[in-house]
Amino acid sequence: MRRHRALLLLAALSATCLLAKTVIDYDHAVDFAKFHTWSWVSVDVQEPLWKDRVSHAIEGQLAAKGWHKVASGGDASVLAVGSTHTEQTLETWYGMGFGGGWLHRGWWGEAVPVETTVIRTPVGTLHVDIFDSRTKKVIWHVSASEALKGNPEKDEKQLNKEVADMFKKFPPTGK
Repeated sequence: MRRHRALLLLAALSATCLLAKTVIDYDHAVDFAKFHTWSWVSVDVQEPLWKDRVSHAIEGQLAAKGWHKVASGGDASVLAVGSTHTEQTLETWYGMGFGGGWLHRGWWGEAVPVETTVIRTPVGTLHVDIFDSRTKKVIWHVSASEALKGNPEKDEKQLNKEVADMFKKFPPTGK
C-alpha cells in the first residue's frame, strides 16, 4: 500500500509540474529599444534567504539582454514579488483488495476498496513588473508558478530555469 501511495504522490507532483505556467504581457505601444538602464524598485519575497536569489536571477537575465543596472534613475524600474502557497489535490485510488478504506462496486459487482488522499503541494509564484521610470507605467509583466521541491538547492535551480523562461522573449521586438 505504501508503494501505491508513493506512486500517487509522484504522479500528483508530476502533474503539478506539467501545470507550471508562465504568463507574459506587455504594452505593445512601447519601443523597448529606447531602454538601456534599469534600477530596482524592490524585491519582496516571503523567505528572506530568497531575496538575493531572486535578485541575482533577474539581474543576470537583464544583463544578458544588454540592460545595465544603475543604483537609481534607470530608464526602467523593476519590481519583483514572490510568494508561496499550498495547492491541494484529491487523489482517489481504487484498490484491488489491498488495505482498507471505503468499498465501491466495480463493473462486475464485487466490492473494491477506495481510498482518497489529500496531496498538498507547495507552489512558488514570482511576479516581475518593469515600469517606464519616466511615466511610472507598467510596460512589461510576467508571472511564473512552479511546484517547489522542498530542497533549497533544487528550488534555486528551478528558480533560475523559470526566470530564464520568463525573460526568453524579452525585450519584445517590434512596436
